[in-house]
Amino acid sequence: MKQIDGLKKELALADVFAIASGAMISSGLFVLPAIAYAKAGPAVILSYFFASLLIIPSILCQAELGSAMPRAGGMYFYVERSFGAIPGLFTGLADWFSLALKIAFAVVGIAIFIELALLQLFGIGMASWQLKAIAIISCIVFTVLNIVSVKHTSKFQILLVISLLVILAIFILSGVKKVEFARYDGFFDKGWLAILATSGLVFISFGGLNKVVNVAEEVREPGRNLPLGMLLAWLVVSFFYITVIAITVGVVDGSELSGSLMPISLAASKIIPFVGFGLLGIAAVAAFVTTANAGILAASRSPMAMSRDTLLPPVLCHVSERFKTPHISILLTSGSVIAAVTFLDVETLAKTASTLLIILYILGSASVIIMRESKIQSYRPKFKSPLYPYMHFFAIIAYSALIIGMGKLPLLIAVGFVGLSSIWYLLYVSKRVSRASAAMHVVERVTDRELKTVTLEDELRDILLERDDVIGDRFDQLIKKCEIIDVKGPQPADKVFRQSANILSHRLGIDESVLFEKFLHREAEGSTVIQPGLAIPHIVVEGENKFDILLVRAVDGINFPHTPEPVRAMFILSGSKDERNYHLRALMAIAQITQEKDFEQRWLAARDIETIRNLILLSTRKRGDHP
Repeated sequence: MKQIDGLKKELALADVFAIASGAMISSGLFVLPAIAYAKAGPAVILSYFFASLLIIPSILCQAELGSAMPRAGGMYFYVERSFGAIPGLFTGLADWFSLALKIAFAVVGIAIFIELALLQLFGIGMASWQLKAIAIISCIVFTVLNIVSVKHTSKFQILLVISLLVILAIFILSGVKKVEFARYDGFFDKGWLAILATSGLVFISFGGLNKVVNVAEEVREPGRNLPLGMLLAWLVVSFFYITVIAITVGVVDGSELSGSLMPISLAASKIIPFVGFGLLGIAAVAAFVTTANAGILAASRSPMAMSRDTLLPPVLCHVSERFKTPHISILLTSGSVIAAVTFLDVETLAKTASTLLIILYILGSASVIIMRESKIQSYRPKFKSPLYPYMHFFAIIAYSALIIGMGKLPLLIAVGFVGLSSIWYLLYVSKRVSRASAAMHVVERVTDRELKTVTLEDELRDILLERDDVIGDRFDQLIKKCEIIDVKGPQPADKVFRQSANILSHRLGIDESVLFEKFLHREAEGSTVIQPGLAIPHIVVEGENKFDILLVRAVDGINFPHTPEPVRAMFILSGSKDERNYHLRALMAIAQITQEKDFEQRWLAARDIETIRNLILLSTRKRGDHP
């Protein structure tokens, strides 16, 4: 075993779509519609439609966060980096717990459908312990699959999702002709309040969609594939949810539908006699399998991510040498699922899981607000959620309203998670973590007090470089080691040259006065101000294998002779004659950097010299001649 530094990027767009889709289509389609019909009547179709719309803000927010910070742990990572360790702990534990419960429901669903199939075909029932045994065996199978290979897990997921969607498509095409519109009579009899309340009930049906961000680190081209895969999954699954339920309402009597444990299979038996019930029973089992399989894959990444950040013991972020998967974290998740199947009250825990999930959505929307308002320059999502900040505040209010209907007990359990997170932080985490969150950057902006750490800014920079497959070249190495002067107040050029010569003399081993004279002589030959606000002084020094860069930022400007506009950005180059070819390459790199969109704005807004350095390192210039 060894501690994991980075997971293998094996998941493509199809894998993202399959994981997101498979995590959604389970009890929300094959069991819940009957319960929802009893509450809303035929207008249950609208309830699912409204629930589908309500999940959109969360999709867009998590797509943005995932495209900016593709790291294992998903929501845990985003909230921890946005708000700090205690909210991060709560999020990680709540995310992991809610997913573990969803997996438990899925494997129990597999067992129940197997029992119903045996009862339908052979009249054989099962005892409670037999159902639990089947659920536990199913969990063990998915655990082994996830330990052996993420790639094999995702391929299995794609196959299952395709099979499931094909069966549902057959159901729709066959069922459209059998719909009786008289069954939609009294569509609004239950009233709008019941319709909206039922939307809250079925909202959890779409909850699995966002769990794909837990495996963002294993996604190729996450800036593209995560948002696109999530949005495609939402579109396809929403279509199947609403269409399948509309057909079910149109072919089954209301009294029969509201009391059914298998409403979609019941509708199928009326659409396709003899084989319909079995076909949709197979689809239901496939749906529960996809949910459980994707759930273990996603859930196991939360404790692993917390372990990486020293919020949990380091053993949880270990991977096996053979399979390259976080097997200990997977085993912990599987053990929790088996415990839930064996001991826990499903109905209470279902509401608890829903409450925790909605709280996570609130924190996701708030994280986008905090990350954007922190003005951290290395927060650069490739996908930005629209209508900022209106949609994000709306989501926080709407999701908060949904929680009210969940009852007191789930809220008390959620408060218990907060308490547990706080205690664990005091006992274990506080001595190990000193990271500044994005919220602290917001505080810094408001109070004008400087943070002593730039850990988050540097971490996000490294994440972006990895996300975009940027391999640093010699210019990047020079920037990482170079000196940066942040000039305060307006200054004449010769004073800045004197300060620059003093710094470079120690780095190059050349007399300060010689360097100063070279700067003045070069400026006398022709101004190095190449465009308004930008100067690139460059000199040739004695010796061999000498080359250095010095950056100067002057918000209030540097006054150059015969130049009307003050210079606010200087790239000072100094190199020996044998470095002439590289001198030209460095000039080309600087030209590309300074021509980037918003360069000047970002340069002037950088809060300190390390932010200036990160601005250069995160440029999208073409790189070459790697060191």
